[in-house]
Amino acid sequence: MKKIIMIKIPGCPYCAKARKAIEELHGEEKYKSVPVEEIDETTQPELAKPYGKDYYYVPSLFIDGKKQFEAKPGMDYDTIKAAVVKAFDEALQ
Repeated sequence: MKKIIMIKIPGCPYCAKARKAIEELHGEEKYKSVPVEEIDETTQPELAKPYGKDYYYVPSLFIDGKKQFEAKPGMDYDTIKAAVVKAFDEALQ
């Protein structure tokens, strides 16, 4: 199983939607053990820096250094959750 890295910032409504999706998925048997590490780019810039050239918007999800998802302004919860599910499925492979 691979770890998902989520780059986020405080107060981001799209990050809140992604976090809600992650919490819901962690409640399902299939996904309960998928590890997710959250990196706050404002308070942990040194940890976010290696990913900086590969994203502009947050949240952005990475597995093994490869971007799996990058939110865009205006995305709704269902779109974000579908992307999180896809990343979780990738992490299980």
